This record gives sequence, C-alpha cells and structure tokens, in this order.
Amino acid sequence: MPSVLFVVTAAEEWTLADGTKRPTGYWAEELIAPHRAFQGAGWDIHFATPGAKAPVVDEYSLEVLPDNVRMAQENYLAELGVALENPMNLADVNEEDYDLIFYPGGHGPMEDLAYDQDSAKLLQARMDSGRALGLVCHAPAALLAVDNENWPFKGYKMTAFSNAEEGEDVIAAAKWALETRLRELGADYQETDPMSPNVIVDRNLYTGQNPASSEPLAQRILRDF
Repeated sequence: MPSVLFVVTAAEEWTLADGTKRPTGYWAEELIAPHRAFQGAGWDIHFATPGAKAPVVDEYSLEVLPDNVRMAQENYLAELGVALENPMNLADVNEEDYDLIFYPGGHGPMEDLAYDQDSAKLLQARMDSGRALGLVCHAPAALLAVDNENWPFKGYKMTAFSNAEEGEDVIAAAKWALETRLRELGADYQETDPMSPNVIVDRNLYTGQNPASSEPLAQRILRDF
C-alpha cells in the first residue's frame, strides 16, 4: 500500500508587509480533493505540521463555495477528525517512510513553511531521494526555505498561485509574491489562465497552480504510481 504524508501549514494568520495580520490556514479544497483521491486509491495517509500543532482551515476557502459544496467539505473535514487534529511533529518525520510527500496550500505556508527548517530538511531529503513530491497553489512557498545558495529546485519546471491570480491589491499588501520569488530563485515557472487547472511535472516534482488544480494534480500523481 503506497503511503503519503500531507505536510500542512499550522499558521492561523498571515502577516502582511505593514505588520497587520489576516486570518489564514490551509485551503479546504487543496487538502480535501487530494485526500479523497488518495484515500479512494487505498493509500495510507498521514499528517504532519510544524510543532504538531493542529491545523486550521482558512474559513474564506469555505465561504466562497456554494452552500451544498461548502457543507460537503465541512462534513469531510469533520470526518477526518482525530487524524487531522493530531498531526505528527514535522521535526520527527522520516522522509524514507513515505512514497509521496504532499503539501496543500492556502496563504498559511507563506507564514510558516516558507521559513521552517524542518520542512526545508524534509524537502532537501526528498529531492536527494528522487521520490515524488507534490505541492499545490501557495504550498510551493515551502520551497523557499531550502538553501537559496544551492537551491535544489533551480531550473525545474513548476507552477504555483500566480501573480495574476493573487491580484494587485494583495501583492501590494504582502511581504513578497510567490511567483516572483520562485522566478528569482531560478524556477522555470509556468502558468495558465487564472483559476484554470494547471499541473506541471518535472522529474519527481509535481505542482498545481491553484485550487482547481488540486484534483487533477492528485490524479496525475496516481497515474504515475
């Protein structure tokens, strides 16, 4: 049975350039859609967060949904219950234990995983191993924590939430923009039309651009296993 580790942000707030904070967390669809796909395929699924802190859903990711979809996602998260509320400590994770390591997005990763050195060590070990790594939407922010002088993702084709999707107002308020930082570090960043599915695969790196890419990304990973 293949195994997957979901590395989930533990951030509840996102700090902007002026020091103000916005509520955040993980984006519901970006955790639920892949989880459902991997669970349906019979995978063994685990969760880890920085400090083993219980992750919180970004409420906005539920508020923007039609009522019936929102209720279905809320019910799904409730069913995950104990597993999601009691994650492993990211510092205790052994990269070799998992066939796939998967990072859901939300602005949360821009607050914690973009700087977390336990996550950075895990990502470096995964790239050294050549085994599958998946990240969706804002989750590629976690790649920024890895040694920027010898960035192992330089030259890799990848995608992430684009500047166009982020919007001028958010970019102006933020400390940094994800697409911009990835390009600056040498990523071969590739995007499609805003909010349209986009999955990019380069060697063992699987990335999805936005929430709409969550399900296609998971299905692409499953096809390759």
